[in-house]
Amino acid sequence: MAYTQADADRLRSAIAKGVASAELNGEKLTFRSLADMRATLAMIEAELAGAAGGAARVSYPRTTRGL
Repeated sequence: MAYTQADADRLRSAIAKGVASAELNGEKLTFRSLADMRATLAMIEAELAGAAGGAARVSYPRTTRGL
């Protein structure tokens, strides 16, 4: 499921207001606890950070014994 920055902002706003439900990605979600909401926010932020991360880093081994 692809989340947007707007979804993260909506969830952050719901946490700040103290409500137990939010609409994310066109779907209304009801959370059981604040911990669930924070876990979902962390997951969304990690997904957004991964999407903005760009190319993966490549490293090459250096040896001195002819490998």
